[in-house]
Amino acid sequence: MAQCAECKAEETNAYLNGSPICIHCAGRLKSKTDGIEGALIQALTDATSRATAAHAEFVATVDDIPSGLQYPDGTQRIHNASEKLRFARLDMMKAHNRLDAFMINGILPEDL
Repeated sequence: MAQCAECKAEETNAYLNGSPICIHCAGRLKSKTDGIEGALIQALTDATSRATAAHAEFVATVDDIPSGLQYPDGTQRIHNASEKLRFARLDMMKAHNRLDAFMINGILPEDL
C-alpha cells in the first residue's frame, strides 16, 4: 500500500493520474474539478454566444451595402464589425483551448 499523495495520512491502493490517493482526498478533488469544469463550460457558452451575435451583426452590416453612407464611413462600419467578430472568435477559441487543456491534460487555468 502507498501513502496518499494529497494528505499523506492514509495508506491506499487507489491511484489517480499515477499518484496514490485516498477516498477522502479523491472526493475533495472531484468536487473541486466539477466546479472548475462547470466554470469553463459556462465561459465557452458565453464566448460562443458573443461570437454568434458578432457574426449576425457582421452579416447585417454587409447586407446593408449600399447603405447610403459616404465611402469612408461605410467601409469603417464593415471594418468595425469584422474586428468585433474576429475578437469574439478569438475569445471563443481561447475558451475551447482552456476547456480542452483541463479535460484532456488536467491543466488548471490560473484564474480559477
